[in-house]
Amino acid sequence: MEVAVLGLGEAGGRIAADLVAAGVGVRGWDPARRPEGVPGADSDLDAVRGADVVLSVNSAAVALDAAARVAGELGPEAIYADLNTASPQLKRELAAALTVPFADVALVGVVPSLGLATPALASGAGAARFAELFRPLGMPVDVVGADAGDAAALKLLRSVFMKGMAAAALESLEAARAAGVEERVRADIAAVIGEPLLERLLSGSRLHAVRRAEEMRAAAAYLEDLGVKPRVASAAADLLAGVDPDEPVGLERSE
Repeated sequence: MEVAVLGLGEAGGRIAADLVAAGVGVRGWDPARRPEGVPGADSDLDAVRGADVVLSVNSAAVALDAAARVAGELGPEAIYADLNTASPQLKRELAAALTVPFADVALVGVVPSLGLATPALASGAGAARFAELFRPLGMPVDVVGADAGDAAALKLLRSVFMKGMAAAALESLEAARAAGVEERVRADIAAVIGEPLLERLLSGSRLHAVRRAEEMRAAAAYLEDLGVKPRVASAAADLLAGVDPDEPVGLERSE
């Protein structure tokens, strides 16, 4: 199997490296990164030519442009899988922009830690084939629907809780630090959810604030489509947009 990986950031780079370790032929493309040990292509077009599977691990903001650029180079038997966290509508637009089976793949674990073993939800015309190819490589793939966007919808609904909890932890500890009781409040929160999860919520929000703010905006828009007022999703998006990676608990301070 030949796999093209478009986007070699923290998630794409780890998945690409795991695919190489599993003996899969990999051609990676990223205009800004060339992770060691991942065979690179000269361009995104070169990466996808002859690929059995294309994994788009960019960002939602560029996902449609990335698909449109390579669409004409995809072989008739190829599968195009978009692993970005995006709105169901964007996933449907991606499927419509391609002439090959499309798989909407939502990763629901910590990719930098789990890599290819990250649990995934998949939907769309190419979902069953994606699962058939990637389950033997160690990825737990749950096919959740026939329509592009089904997997994205489930991921966003989950994100309302997970990113909402992260936002609540950030705000609570920012206030606790201002009150001089951060250590006590952190211990109280950790007693409820565990220190590993608390640290994951805090450090992950600092490292990926921009992407997570975009994710929560997509979640808020989806909730509005469902007729649900996105109180938590909108608040989490606003809070994450103000995260400063240099602050101990991750928020910008107003002087």
